[in-house]
Amino acid sequence: MNKKYAFSYAIYMRKHILDYMIIFFATIAYAAGIALFLDPNNLAPGGVTGISIIISRFVPIETGTLIFLLNIPILMLGIWKFGFRFILSTLYSIVLVSVFTNLWSLYPAPTQDKLLAAITGAVLVGGSVGVIFKHKATTGGIDIIIKILRTKYKHLKTGTLFLVIDAAVVALSGILFKNLETALYAGISVVITASVMDLVLYGRDEAKMFFIISREPERLSAALIEELEVGVTYLEGAGAYSRDKKKIILCVVKKHQAAKLEEAVKDIDRNAFTIVSNASEIFGEGFKNIAGERL
Repeated sequence: MNKKYAFSYAIYMRKHILDYMIIFFATIAYAAGIALFLDPNNLAPGGVTGISIIISRFVPIETGTLIFLLNIPILMLGIWKFGFRFILSTLYSIVLVSVFTNLWSLYPAPTQDKLLAAITGAVLVGGSVGVIFKHKATTGGIDIIIKILRTKYKHLKTGTLFLVIDAAVVALSGILFKNLETALYAGISVVITASVMDLVLYGRDEAKMFFIISREPERLSAALIEELEVGVTYLEGAGAYSRDKKKIILCVVKKHQAAKLEEAVKDIDRNAFTIVSNASEIFGEGFKNIAGERL
């Protein structure tokens, strides 16, 4: 029994070490996007990073240091709401981003072309954030604030909240830098960052379809309905060998919810038999209108 526990613990630790190594390299790319492309060209791409870039123009503090300082109160709020365990990996990534941003800033910017800088910086930042998210961490800042808001105001959409906050930061940069063109390039950067992050996290598919055979279908269905706010359908099935009747959960979710659904299944029934397939077109409530999509 002890050997089995030791083996399981070794696998657990190996996975976490691998996660932290991948996060380490992702933060290097993230910081490069900020320090080499966005920051030198006055491009404030929303969130805490954008706010840090703006503030660094008015106070003698490096952008990387400001990213860390601005995240401190947000991290404290996150610890209060979700516990230290949730914040630990995020704290790790924030510290690395801050350090590497300051280190990369010692090198000259590869380009002064704002469009090229906006695109390259956004690809680096968006791709890195996607990788960090996939390995159960965040870059802190607005991510934590939005998670807190969503726990209290479930009707608010995550994408809408990100868009509103990022748009406000981009608009502020245009006002303070007195340069509308720079703000527009920053806006382009925000859109590209979101698109690349989405691509890394969920691929090109419009939706994911899940067939889940679980020993706890009622509990799992309740979690999906309450926490993810998605529709769930039961299909009746039976084991060909055992003849036991089973409830098969059918659930279709938008691509940005797929990772959360997988986590919910792992938390409730790690042994659940789950089939995931791509659904390129979904018609019905919450998706496309079958009466109007093909007009």
